[in-house]
Amino acid sequence: MKFARFLLAALLLIGLPAFADPVTYTAVLSGPAEFPPNASPGSGFTTVIIDTTAHTLSVDITFQDLVGITTASHIHCCTAVPGAGAIGVATELPLFTGFPVGVASGTYFHVFDTSLSGTYNPAFVTNNGGGTVAGAEAALAAGLDAGRAYLNIHSNIYPGGEIRGFLVPEPGTFILMGTGVLALALVHRRRLNATRG
Repeated sequence: MKFARFLLAALLLIGLPAFADPVTYTAVLSGPAEFPPNASPGSGFTTVIIDTTAHTLSVDITFQDLVGITTASHIHCCTAVPGAGAIGVATELPLFTGFPVGVASGTYFHVFDTSLSGTYNPAFVTNNGGGTVAGAEAALAAGLDAGRAYLNIHSNIYPGGEIRGFLVPEPGTFILMGTGVLALALVHRRRLNATRG
């Protein structure tokens, strides 16, 4: 009975948002993944890491073969349904600080301070953060955790977005958490068996 309670508690911890800081999310960016879908041959990959303890959001993007030239890039959050739909911009406007504009291929990396209001779209802070930056940070973290946030790149040919991808937890994050829970369960089981024997 104790083992069952322990296992239930461990499984509940896995489901908690922002179970571990930092949390890594990735996305493959494409035209067919846009809303509405388009036939752009452009592609890309992004890694986004949020750390609500250190109050950082790192954004790493590589993209190539866009039909148009870049005009903006940002994270949108939080859609009504995980992995589908469209929603307003969560991060700064009109684009990420230092994002390369006027190119069809490129790379980008920046670490944002999520405790600063300038990191967010003011409307996101009002509508999702209850008017506070701390609330916006929590809402973005929860949206990422729920699969309801996406990153896209806008171009002059596709002003609504040429390529995008929904951000999902890096597979290694779940493997690491699952391995940890399994190890804890095995240790607990051995202790129970040792006390019985």
